[in-house]
Amino acid sequence: MEAIHDHAMIGDCRAAALVSRRGTIDWLCWPRFDSPSVFGALLDDRAGHWTVSPTAPFESTQRYLAGTNVLETRFVTGAGVAVVTDLMPVASEQEKRRVLVGEHEVLRVIRCERGEVEIETLLRARPGYGLRTARMRDAGKLGIRVETGQGTMMLRGDMPLAISADGLVRGRTTLHAGERAHLSLVLACDWPAVLPPLGAWSNETVERSARWWRSWLSRLTYDGPSKGAVERSALVLKLLVFAPSGAVVAAPTTSLPERVGGDLNWDYRFCWLRDASLTVRALFGLGLDEEAESFVSWLLHSTRLTQPELQILYDVHGNVPRSEREIGELSGYLGSRPVRVGNAATDQVQLDVYGEVIDAVAHFVRRGGRLDRETERMLRAFGEHVCRHWQEPDEGIWEPRSGKRHNTHSRVLCWVALDNLLALHERGYLRRAPTERFSANRALIREEVEERAWNPRLQSYAAQLDGEQLDASTLLLSWYGYEPASSERMRRTYAQMRARLGAGDGLLYRYRSSDCPEEGAFGICSFWGAEYLALGGGSAEEAQELFQTLCGYANEVGLYAEEIDPETGRALGNFPQAFTHVGLINAALSLSERLRGEEPHARGVPRGQDTEARVLP
Repeated sequence: MEAIHDHAMIGDCRAAALVSRRGTIDWLCWPRFDSPSVFGALLDDRAGHWTVSPTAPFESTQRYLAGTNVLETRFVTGAGVAVVTDLMPVASEQEKRRVLVGEHEVLRVIRCERGEVEIETLLRARPGYGLRTARMRDAGKLGIRVETGQGTMMLRGDMPLAISADGLVRGRTTLHAGERAHLSLVLACDWPAVLPPLGAWSNETVERSARWWRSWLSRLTYDGPSKGAVERSALVLKLLVFAPSGAVVAAPTTSLPERVGGDLNWDYRFCWLRDASLTVRALFGLGLDEEAESFVSWLLHSTRLTQPELQILYDVHGNVPRSEREIGELSGYLGSRPVRVGNAATDQVQLDVYGEVIDAVAHFVRRGGRLDRETERMLRAFGEHVCRHWQEPDEGIWEPRSGKRHNTHSRVLCWVALDNLLALHERGYLRRAPTERFSANRALIREEVEERAWNPRLQSYAAQLDGEQLDASTLLLSWYGYEPASSERMRRTYAQMRARLGAGDGLLYRYRSSDCPEEGAFGICSFWGAEYLALGGGSAEEAQELFQTLCGYANEVGLYAEEIDPETGRALGNFPQAFTHVGLINAALSLSERLRGEEPHARGVPRGQDTEARVLP
């Protein structure tokens, strides 16, 4: 089983696959991110995989074609060099009208660069998280037909393919310098299978997809520090967008452990409201207005279904996911059990989500958007809900399963919710708001936070009111405009974070308690530290040095998991993690603004008459 760190991701903005440095696709859920897996060897060797690699011993490296999500794995053997190009094809709408495009496809192109290399492909499909056996038959010129119960897969290649007695599809061919071979796996669900030609057509598909990705990336307006890392993070976020709805999934995987061999294994193939304002700011900050507006539109559509109460997470269509369950038949990544499908956080209470959703809408308004009457009504209802419930305990941003507490971050985000609503009203975007009620409750929240969240003994804001523990989420008090990063309290809080939550070489744990024994340093929290400095908590030089150090923890192709092992620097948890890449982007944006001498991401809401109207659908 390959390490989490030794993978790259390919995708088509509907589903994603992880490809190891050994040329194995050992994770793919089809036809969408939260579908059951058809290849699940990342969680159990018996759960299916698709390998393309030399038969001889080799050394391998991976890279993406510049400015794309098209992956190359380079194999060096004693007799030659071969490169496998992996992608899930994408094309512009105009191109789709004139070319043959499959509903879902994984395309693998093998070329020999030097000498000769014997290549072998091995495919074992095990649908339903490895619990079902696929039915296979040889369909002649149409390839190998694989019935999964999630649709029909067709495997074709310009090398001989055969079904073996042990349930594998096998194929071998020897390539000499300049020669190529092609393999295509197509899934058909709702429509008849479209089987694109192989050979020259496959090579054109690679070029067409690369061109599409580069055209998309050209929309980025960022031109600051570590531009390559920011561009790769943007490409990761785009892969995690479910194109039909605009939702952004937290990660394409489930149950990759935060502690190897432990039970901190969760399903992240859903969309968290917690991530909303941070993600929207990252997308808008990069100039990706279309993706940002689509995400805000999805947020408002999803939250309308349960308003004024908000769920913690939703599936890509805005529905509440099924209940969490454990798959006892799977051994888990390196024995990390249980393997979970679904996430029990759907049953929790997180009051911070009101602030995050409303702040995301405020970001949209800052970029020139307008709100329709239904959205105004819904925002007022959210504000009323906050006024009724902000005093209550909740599970908070990290979703521990040890019960509800009076979390400082949740209190501050309730303040953020009301503060944004009052600003929207003042600037003419939110009519008929009960401003006196909102203002009075905003003041009460601040009074409570200042009196009970600040711990004089710790000389820091604490994780909970009247608490004795620290939590990296309190660094966001400056990000949300609650308190300047340069204030004495925030400087002391940051110093205590470094002293008590520092994991060495710039990394931060999110907190230290019995809820997270032996887990790794948290990726986004570490980037929050760099952004705190960029927002005014330290010098620009300090912020830049820390940011560049953190960029060095990416894997070979620039990807981050949820957590980082402080001892080895390797990835832990679900992978790749949108939240970590969002943290990198936001830190880069704030650092870039600081270096240009600008006010870091101003939180003011412009006056309604000063903007060109764009109404959310």
